[in-house]
Amino acid sequence: MPVKIKRIYEPPAPDDGQRVLVDRLWPRGVSRADAHVDVWLKDVAPSEALRRWFGHKIDRWADFQERYVAELKTNPAFDELRRLTRTPTTLLYGAKDLAHNQAQVLARCLDGG
Repeated sequence: MPVKIKRIYEPPAPDDGQRVLVDRLWPRGVSRADAHVDVWLKDVAPSEALRRWFGHKIDRWADFQERYVAELKTNPAFDELRRLTRTPTTLLYGAKDLAHNQAQVLARCLDGG
């Protein structure tokens, strides 16, 4: 089942289904009450070392994706995310860059790519 991706700063929608935050750190400026997060699966996020190395630098995007996918292969939290996404699910993230973030990689992996 394909998952949706949305910034946590966007308002929830009725068709979001289950809302899963996939950031290791809670996004700034969003209260837990206003976030409408059903599950915070922080362990599926990139490791602290990988997150810091990437630093949202676009020129590192291709390498980041490869390294992150390698992390996911041995990450039990990714198996948990797979189970969660058997029903309609929206992956939430806090990054400003809509195209270069871990939710994009997760969605592609979940869709078999």
